[in-house]
Formats: sequence, structure tokens, C-alpha cells
Amino acid sequence: VQLQASGGGLVQPGGSLRLSCAASGSILSINYMGWYRQAPGKQRDLVAVITSGGGTNYPDSVKGRFTISRDNAKNMVYLQMNSLKPEDTAVYYCNADIRTVARATINIWGQGTQVTVSS
Repeated sequence: VQLQASGGGLVQPGGSLRLSCAASGSILSINYMGWYRQAPGKQRDLVAVITSGGGTNYPDSVKGRFTISRDNAKNMVYLQMNSLKPEDTAVYYCNADIRTVARATINIWGQGTQVTVSS
């Protein structure tokens, strides 16, 4: 079972990016899915979370600018980022709690995708 993140890049302040994360492997179901970010020299922080039922939560730093969504049929999670600021620059990681076909529950991370907000 693995997560593959994509969609990062360089964007000007005020711009938008959409990140995607695909889960693959022997998956029975996916519970929690989330996005985290880590800037150089800082800890990894939660950016957005979405439950299997579609409930979402965001820290104040991104609330109103970022939107997390998921496609359960495709085992995908997305992060739409609008009104980007230089302080949003970081490596973004997807994370998920997955129930495998073998009936194990595992927490896994994607490989990270760089988002740089700069003029």
C-alpha cells in the first residue's frame, strides 16, 4: 500500500495550486486522509483533514483558502490551495489511515511534493 502525491510547483503570491494524492495497493477502505506540510527547519504541521464521511478540519492559517476533498471510488485526496502566500512554501505530504485487505490498519505517508510561493 502506498500514497503518491503530485501537483506541487512554483506559483506567485495570490495564485492557486491543486495537489493530488493517490492511494494504491491492497486497500479495503480508507478512513482518515490528510495533508501536512513541513518548511525548512520547522516541524511538520497539519494543513487539512477529511474523514471517510466527508467531515473536514483546517488550522486557522489556511482556513478559507485551502479546501480538501476526496474521491472514495478512486482512492484519491485533493488539496485546492487558493490565495497562496510565501509562508505557504513547504513540502506537502499526504497521510492516510488505511484498512488493508489483510484486515490491518496502517498509517502511511506519501513522498512529499514541493510548493514554492514566490514572485
